[in-house]
Amino acid sequence: MAIRITHVRFSGQEKTHQTIIRYAWTNTATGATGDNDKPTMVSFVDSKKNKVVVGTGANEVQVGAVHPDVGKPYLRTYADGKWTNNLLSLPTF
Repeated sequence: MAIRITHVRFSGQEKTHQTIIRYAWTNTATGATGDNDKPTMVSFVDSKKNKVVVGTGANEVQVGAVHPDVGKPYLRTYADGKWTNNLLSLPTF
């Protein structure tokens, strides 16, 4: 399955990848929409069976799961061999 993350929700005022708590998404094949919490989305990405992106066309970038030595896993975009900040630029919901 492939989904596009369209919106994010933060826990409080600080806007970092680690403080995103929910992700709204659209299924790229069916147009179905939904939203999930961070642990569910990290598992979804980690399964390697699913493609998760942000943006469209030439601006589409892959989403990956980051598993730091300290702290809980979180999602971040990955483009051109580098971790990027595309999720932080999305609208909130």
